[in-house]
Amino acid sequence: MATKRPTTIAEYIRAAPSAGQSHLRRLYKILKRVAPRAEEAIKWGTPFFVEPRFLFAFSAHRAHVSFAPAAGALQRFRKELQGHDTTARMLRIPYDRELPEDLLRKIAKYCVREVRGRTGDGFW
Repeated sequence: MATKRPTTIAEYIRAAPSAGQSHLRRLYKILKRVAPRAEEAIKWGTPFFVEPRFLFAFSAHRAHVSFAPAAGALQRFRKELQGHDTTARMLRIPYDRELPEDLLRKIAKYCVREVRGRTGDGFW
């Protein structure tokens, strides 16, 4: 029997690996406080925040949580992200490391400001 796919972020967090649920709950709380008016959605199996354009997403994996902010955000914070596992579009935080909550909050606030201030210039 197939498992029902999550349709809300709360369901997504409950279905995630137990080792990561604490990180996911804290990350969700940070993002919700930064963007309380954003639409929450599950797209392509991943939690998204949209206002009205993409702000950020996050996802659970076997050993880490991924935070994917709007395009360009990680580049903007590249110095502060030194020592963290990043790709061009994603920050990966292992479950056995503390969430960099202040940095996540700063990146999320940057995304909200950028999306609210831009109209169609390639920012996701």
